[in-house]
Amino acid sequence: MTTFLDPAILFFVFGILAGCVKSNLEIPQPISRFLSLYLLMALGLKGGFALAQSGLTAEIAASLGAAVLLAAAIPLVAYQLLKRFVSGFDAAAVAATYGSVSAVTFITATQYLDVHGIAYGGHMAAAMALMESPAIIIAVVLANSLRQAGAPAVLSNMNGTAALGGPGPRVGLGKILHESFTDGTQLLLLGAMLVGVLTGEAGKAAMAPFSIDLFKGMLAFFLLDMGLHTARNLGKLRGQSRWLLVYAAGAPVVHAGLALGLAALLGLSAGNATLLMVLAGSASYIAVPAALRYAIPEANPSVYFSMSLGVTFPLNILLGIPVYAWVAATVLG
Repeated sequence: MTTFLDPAILFFVFGILAGCVKSNLEIPQPISRFLSLYLLMALGLKGGFALAQSGLTAEIAASLGAAVLLAAAIPLVAYQLLKRFVSGFDAAAVAATYGSVSAVTFITATQYLDVHGIAYGGHMAAAMALMESPAIIIAVVLANSLRQAGAPAVLSNMNGTAALGGPGPRVGLGKILHESFTDGTQLLLLGAMLVGVLTGEAGKAAMAPFSIDLFKGMLAFFLLDMGLHTARNLGKLRGQSRWLLVYAAGAPVVHAGLALGLAALLGLSAGNATLLMVLAGSASYIAVPAALRYAIPEANPSVYFSMSLGVTFPLNILLGIPVYAWVAATVLG
C-alpha cells in the first residue's frame, strides 16, 4: 500500500482513469518532451555525482558487464521463442522492444529506492544507457537476414491498415550504430553523468534545487502523461494473440529472474540488483518504436508498442518495482 500511495504512482493511476473515461485532459507534446529530457538530465547528474564519490570499483564493472550480457541475450532468446507465434519481422521487433529498456521505469525505480532508503550505485544509469542499443542492432541484423532469405511481410501503411508486400530495403548496420550512439536522449544522459563526475560535491550542491528538489514533482507530472498514453493504447490490445499478451506479462518476470541470478553470482548489492532486474524486466516504448518504424517497416507497430505500453509498463510501475526490490532484498540481504 505504501507503494500505491506514493504521489507519483497515484498520478499514473489517475492518468489511466482519466484516459479510460475519455477525458480531454492532455499534456501538450512539447511539455511531455521537456519532462522526459529533464528526468534524464537529473538522473544523469545524480549518477555522475555518485560516481565521483565512489570511483570505479569491481562491482561497478560487474554491473555494467551484466547489463551488456542481458541486453544481448534477451533479444536473441526472445526472437527464437516469438517466431513460433508471429512473423519473423514482428518477432524481431518484439524481441528488440523487450531487449531494450524503459528509462521512465528505471527512473521510477530509483525514486522508489530513494524513498525506502535502499542504497544503489549511480553507475546504474550508465548500465541503462548501455542496454538501450544492443537489442535494436540485433533486431536489424535479424531483419536483414530475413530479407536476404526473401521472407514476405505485411506492411502497415499510414492509416494503420495492412497490405501484403515484399521485404523492405536492407538497412545498413553502420547507420543504425550511428543513430544509436548519437541519439539525443542517450547523449543527454551520458553528458549529464560526465558533468556530475567532473563537478563532484560542488556540482551536487549547486544543482540540488534542479536535480533533487524538483525531481519528485516532475516525475509525478510525467507519469500522469504516461497514464494517459497507457489508457489510449489499451484498445490496441484487442485482437492480439493471447500468446503475445502472456509474453508481455510473463517475460519481464523471467528476464528479471535472469538478472537476479547474475546479480547473485556477481555479488551485487540489493539496490543494484533491483535496478538490474528493473532494466531487464522493462520494455522500450520510445527508442525502439522510433527506430524500428523505419528500420523494420515490415513489423506491425501496434503489436510491439501496445504490448510494451499497454501491458508491461503499467505492470512494472504498479507491481514489478516493489516486488523486484523485495525479492532482491530477500535473496541478497
